Amino acid sequence: MKKLIADGRTTLRDLIDNNYAQGSFAFSRLLRDRDIRVNGEKAGKNVLLETGDEVAVYTTPKEEARAFYDIVFEDENVLAADKYAGVNSEALFCALRERCGARFIHRLDRNTCGVMIFAKNEEAEKELLAAFRERRAKKIYEAVCFHAFQKRADVLTAYLKKDAAAAKVKIFAEPQKGAEKIVTEYFDAESFGEFSRVKVRLHSGKTHQIRAHLTFAGHPVAGDEKYGDETLNKKYKLRRHILVAKRLSFTFTGALSYLNGKEFVSAFSAEYPDVRE
Repeated sequence: MKKLIADGRTTLRDLIDNNYAQGSFAFSRLLRDRDIRVNGEKAGKNVLLETGDEVAVYTTPKEEARAFYDIVFEDENVLAADKYAGVNSEALFCALRERCGARFIHRLDRNTCGVMIFAKNEEAEKELLAAFRERRAKKIYEAVCFHAFQKRADVLTAYLKKDAAAAKVKIFAEPQKGAEKIVTEYFDAESFGEFSRVKVRLHSGKTHQIRAHLTFAGHPVAGDEKYGDETLNKKYKLRRHILVAKRLSFTFTGALSYLNGKEFVSAFSAEYPDVRE
């Protein structure tokens, strides 16, 4: 049994998604069998929670044992983990905080799998945050998209504006009020039928940048339900975007300089979907 306490107004689903990966995977089953209790009462639906509400989640041993990350690298200062698709970054952080006192540095979208790095002490936290802020973090992704790229490699520039009400971002070709400039580089583009596979390097790390920018460029990430091509996703029965945070490296200037030249690499790869009839 896992016990959670709501620290603000939220839904039952969001609380579990952000704090307990195994419970998130099993959420539908837990509701169906009423294996979640809110303040001692069995819950059969996604109820609204208030600050201080106590939630008890009764997963099975099999559900509890389900893996949701692998360790890529760990020493006394940092931990790099391979997050599985379908896991909120916050839930991974909660697990690693319990494991080793990890500190949250950056996040990946729920359905993006791949490598994330966490600090294990205050000095490492400061240095990692500075490296991301000062763009001394090199992030390489792999994506499967729709439609063939005309160029094998290119650097795309646009302007991104958040739409908080819609929980999305909008991309513009020209500067707009409230929009931030984004730079997305792709390379090693190859094609297979209606699909393409590319490597992507972010030169600016903004919310949903890869997915939104590639869609704007005419190459929606396959399976993306927020920015993607709904017709093609349905055609190929794709419900989760094919995007991997593949490689992560840094140029450090302080105590973590011993990690300069070290590349943290995900075991996941962006694979073409099986399109056999």
